[in-house]
Amino acid sequence: MLLNNILFFFQKIFSPVYKKSFLLQKADWSIFVCILLVIFSSAFAQSDFIGYFAMFAIILTFIKLCTKAGEKINFDLADKFLLLYFIIVIISVAGSSLFYLSLKGFLKTGTYLGFYASTVIYLKDNRDKIKYIFAAIALCTVFESIIAFLQNFAAVDAISGWQDTTRLNPEEVMTRVYGTLKPYNPNLFGGYLLACLPGFITLPKKWGIPCFLAGITAIVLTGCRGAYIGCFFQILILIFFGYKYLDKKYRNFFTSFIALAAGFVTALILSVSALRARIFSIFAMRADSSNSFRFNVYNSCIDMFKDNWLLGIGVGNQNFREIYGLYMKTGFDALSAYNIYLETAVESGIFALAAFLGFIILIIKKALKNTNSIFILAALISIVGILLHGMVDTVFFRPQIQFIFWIMAAVIKGDYSEKQN
Repeated sequence: MLLNNILFFFQKIFSPVYKKSFLLQKADWSIFVCILLVIFSSAFAQSDFIGYFAMFAIILTFIKLCTKAGEKINFDLADKFLLLYFIIVIISVAGSSLFYLSLKGFLKTGTYLGFYASTVIYLKDNRDKIKYIFAAIALCTVFESIIAFLQNFAAVDAISGWQDTTRLNPEEVMTRVYGTLKPYNPNLFGGYLLACLPGFITLPKKWGIPCFLAGITAIVLTGCRGAYIGCFFQILILIFFGYKYLDKKYRNFFTSFIALAAGFVTALILSVSALRARIFSIFAMRADSSNSFRFNVYNSCIDMFKDNWLLGIGVGNQNFREIYGLYMKTGFDALSAYNIYLETAVESGIFALAAFLGFIILIIKKALKNTNSIFILAALISIVGILLHGMVDTVFFRPQIQFIFWIMAAVIKGDYSEKQN
């Protein structure tokens, strides 16, 4: 492959420097620290600050590839789909009518994909560090869950119109927690907890089970209905694989326990008026203003897609907002398409969406072949939750969730890279 030939050329020149440099030989340690800093900073830092740590990881990985003899890049079919997606995004940005606004969004996309590549390359030779990465994710989720409980007990006020209260009695109005993530938003918080929640299953049972339950409770407290949907399916997947790998003599007890737990949860939902109203609003369609708002945005975005179906309008939320103003219904301004698949199609066109979906399908297919690995299973459950939440929201494009997504994808990809080398 041409790329590897270029790397080998630079390695011949710089490998003597690598052998004499203590810092270069410790590049993997520095990359690992950057990955952890991305995870920890996501809990409290602004987007740009999180991105700096990701950029450091990318730069260090590039230096490592150019100086350490024998380093190479392996592309499987999933990576080829991702590369195709990136190429189409570049073409889309180049042809965007708002080039400079789209360029900013492109730089973010490049950072995310570069971080994914860096994490894959790092994990290829450091599989033993996966447990620490998941432990870091779990630690952040525990911290945020505690914050969620404290905010709920303090009955924090909504910073903006997060819930349609026009048809609700006062006791049916839910206190929606938002954690420490910036910008403060319960949907972002719910999506983040959803993405991180499966990390608890990689912990020892005495820690993992109570933390997992705390994480689910925190998701409930966000009032994020998209996270509710994602969490429901995450639990179903976990139950399925738990039953599959459980010793046959315990399966009847397991089934009875799950049925009892399902009954308890149903009773809890029916008895708590605020939670009941929040969940039932999912099915209210146009009767709920939040649902109605999304339907209006979807209709406008479909019109945008029809006019820009080939290469889209260019990536980036600022670019989207400018173009969306030409299509929106009066009084229904929006920052995004509230659907990650529709947004991808609008921003970069039908072929970019197809390439991205191709990558997702192949990553999930690979994960399903190795669900006996607790780390692969956790990564799979996380990705499924993120993608389901993404059907009704676009907080996926926030770095707090985006970086977790690419870490999970890298965990799945890294496992197969190791077997291929």
